[in-house]
Amino acid sequence: MATQDYFERKLDDKRRLTIPAELRHELADGVVVTRGFGAYLHLYPRNVWVAQVEPKLEGDILDERIADLNVRFRTGKVETELDGKQGRVMLEQYLLDYAGIDRDVVAVRVGRYWRLMAPQQTG
Repeated sequence: MATQDYFERKLDDKRRLTIPAELRHELADGVVVTRGFGAYLHLYPRNVWVAQVEPKLEGDILDERIADLNVRFRTGKVETELDGKQGRVMLEQYLLDYAGIDRDVVAVRVGRYWRLMAPQQTG
């Protein structure tokens, strides 16, 4: 079975992103949305956040690089759930503003998480 690595959607009027049905099982335990390294967002399955991101953010308390990563990923971080049968996740306005996303969203798989960006960011 092929893995879906890309999708495009329009946010609805309540800033909800509909996740394709074939991907919803990956996000069944919850979703974490953060700012990305650039002008885009990261969408993590909660289990990936807990198992892979949190341990990296716990590093040496005096390591400035780790501190900077904590600031980047924890500022505006949202933990949420898909809204049941519809498979939607609400994106906070301040995160959309950060990423320059108006209504159209491009999502690309980056290993175990997704990069959410405005179409003009795809180059």
